[in-house]
Amino acid sequence: MQSSDGRARGGGDGPERSGAHHHGRGPEFVEAPGEVRYEDPWYDALASGWGEQGATAPAGTRGTEVPAARREREDGAVAAAQVYLEVQRSAAFQEVRSRYRRFVGPACAGFFLWYVGYVVTATAAPGFMARPVVGAVNVALIAGLGQFLTTFLLTWAYARHARLRRDRAALELRWDTQELTRGARSGAS
Repeated sequence: MQSSDGRARGGGDGPERSGAHHHGRGPEFVEAPGEVRYEDPWYDALASGWGEQGATAPAGTRGTEVPAARREREDGAVAAAQVYLEVQRSAAFQEVRSRYRRFVGPACAGFFLWYVGYVVTATAAPGFMARPVVGAVNVALIAGLGQFLTTFLLTWAYARHARLRRDRAALELRWDTQELTRGARSGAS
């Protein structure tokens, strides 16, 4: 039996041919002299330079040449990487990022200040936080529930902002990027 790269796979006396299992222990691991055998049926090729007997490669180089199919895939990946770098430098991408940052920066800063203000007030002014508002409900309870409320309001505002100001532009940018990478990968093959 041969692997996809043309190397012989097994000598025929192992489990590939006979399917032998000895007393429920699994496949027999037999290694012919001077030959490396693998029992994994999905294992197709040796890693570059690993386990190849008799391969004498100069120091600092790989023992085998990279297969042409892998080289083409790598060339396509490099071309696709160039596409992503070009898209990152584009005005459309920078606009989507600036819209995101213009919302998220102030929103995070505002929410963080509100949270720290609640914690500092609860620590520094326990008398104020214990002041009753209505019956057993005090300022601390209202402020604590306000933390939950502002979390939900901030989530809603973020989703609305994304839907109205960023999603369409980001979707068009993603579509264009996929078309460009598809063209770059097919052009490199």
